[in-house]
Amino acid sequence: MTSAPALSRVENPPPVKAPRITADRAALAVLLIATAALYLWRLGSSGYGNDYYAMAVQAGTQSWKAWFFGALDPGNVITVDKPPAALWLMGLSGRIFGFSSWSMLVPDALAGVASVGLLYAAVRRVSGPAAGLVAGAALALTPVAALMFRYNNPDAVLVLLLVAGAYCTVRATEQASARWLVLAGVAIGFGFLTKMLQAFLVLPAFALVYLVAAPTSFGRRLAHLCAAAGAVIVSAGWWVAAVALWPAASRPYIGGSTTNSALELALGYNGLGRILGGDGDPGGSGPGMMIGPGGSRGFGGEAGLGRMFGESFGLEVSWLLPAALIALIAGLWFTRRAPRTDRTRAAVLLWGGWLVGTGLTFSLMSGIIHPYYTVALAPAAAALTALAGTGLWRGRHNFAARAALALMLAATGVWTFILLSRNGSWHPWLRFLVLVLVAVTVFALLFGADRVRGAAKPLLVAMVCAGLLGMSSYAVATAATSHSGGIPNAGPVSSGFGRPGEPTDDELTALLTGTTTKWAAATGGAQEAAGLALSTGKSIMAIGGFSGRDPAPALERFQQYVANGEVRYFLAGGRTRGGANEIATWVEDTFTPLTVGGTTVYDLTRPR
Repeated sequence: MTSAPALSRVENPPPVKAPRITADRAALAVLLIATAALYLWRLGSSGYGNDYYAMAVQAGTQSWKAWFFGALDPGNVITVDKPPAALWLMGLSGRIFGFSSWSMLVPDALAGVASVGLLYAAVRRVSGPAAGLVAGAALALTPVAALMFRYNNPDAVLVLLLVAGAYCTVRATEQASARWLVLAGVAIGFGFLTKMLQAFLVLPAFALVYLVAAPTSFGRRLAHLCAAAGAVIVSAGWWVAAVALWPAASRPYIGGSTTNSALELALGYNGLGRILGGDGDPGGSGPGMMIGPGGSRGFGGEAGLGRMFGESFGLEVSWLLPAALIALIAGLWFTRRAPRTDRTRAAVLLWGGWLVGTGLTFSLMSGIIHPYYTVALAPAAAALTALAGTGLWRGRHNFAARAALALMLAATGVWTFILLSRNGSWHPWLRFLVLVLVAVTVFALLFGADRVRGAAKPLLVAMVCAGLLGMSSYAVATAATSHSGGIPNAGPVSSGFGRPGEPTDDELTALLTGTTTKWAAATGGAQEAAGLALSTGKSIMAIGGFSGRDPAPALERFQQYVANGEVRYFLAGGRTRGGANEIATWVEDTFTPLTVGGTTVYDLTRPR
């Protein structure tokens, strides 16, 4: 078999007639409108989603300094344990439209629509509009994407930036364009400002593709890669430098770090700590591990090559992974004799390198990992499956290509059946329908039903529908279900670990709402403070940050706040670890306790 008929397109395809362009644009418009409907429909049903980030978004609508640094409160005591790029978008939306669940979540939903559009554009440039449509639809209908593009964790913006980087890399590789490659570096740099080192997992694939396939000399390819590396450093490093140069006494403490340093946070807690585990970065499935719907584990279960297919991750993202891995092998095999600059092989390397590099990292890392992280795999799996699938369909006159395509479809059907069996109480008939449809289409493909006059296009549509039916049904169910907490799970069951307890007591809410001080109250840990801030609209000091263990504020600083009359109440019952425990002990020894709606409250204007 030759490589070109199976997967490769000609380097300079003939001009497309105007009516076809109109049809392609109409199909793209339908895809984007349907994606927007899926992601925007009942968008506010999950409330504030992850209250931890919602608290920071609210603070950013009240203080520009809090917005810039990603502080948890407008008084700027401590930041979230991530960089603030995703918070910038949500905060700006809140300033324009007023802070609400809807205004906070709309940027993430639109990031999802933009990601689908950019993925379509990237795949279309290599394999045509049909492949682009399948790739975009597959991304939109991946359950974890339907979850995270309707949620306020940073992952939605991260995925948009990663797909933008991939699109720019495709454009750069086509023309050996330093400008497009630099733009790819800028996208990844801002990905760092969204979720730090996770954004860099795609860099080896991007660099490899350009180094291998760009149509210029080896020296120029290296020079262009150096320029792109500089763009990554500048676009990622300017905020880190601003934090380092800003006087520490007049900015919030960098939450999650041990030295009040954004660079240390990137390399430590959000870097090697995630890979290697250790204190503050627990992983695996140890004692007391949180168990969610379907047996999913909040911290990902045991590390290993099967992790992406296991109980925690399988229903989130693995629907197309078997097909994508087959597509990667087939794509590399059928293009093995293609020229160095072959665009199809470059695309296979790009999306396959993204999938394998990120997937292996997620599978083997020993530190904190949550199932929703896998949304970063969805674009690569969707693109690789669509690109190879359409290429093999074009080369189906050769039995090897036909067999590879049938194997991709059969693997998807069997794996979908297994995944749906894990949630056997949810429409149990669906998995059998998928299996039957896949079996029929595989049989028709192998025995040449497409050769019957007029049967090729209906068979192709039937294959796509059969392959995506189970996954898309689960994605729609995910979008139709309210999710909350810090670790949401895809699926038709409302879920989410780590949900902060919002106060339901009217007396406590009224007490805090009536304050006029800089901080209405302080309490240990951000998860406890978040519900108070969101329900009252007041500034609540989250002593110790997310976990309550960060050294901010120091006892002496907190005592000065109290002496200045800037904090009115202290609420017992929060996370009292480290410095938070020291402050709690001082408050309990110094001030008179009250009981407000079942909560112990210390009035910091009434010493014992």
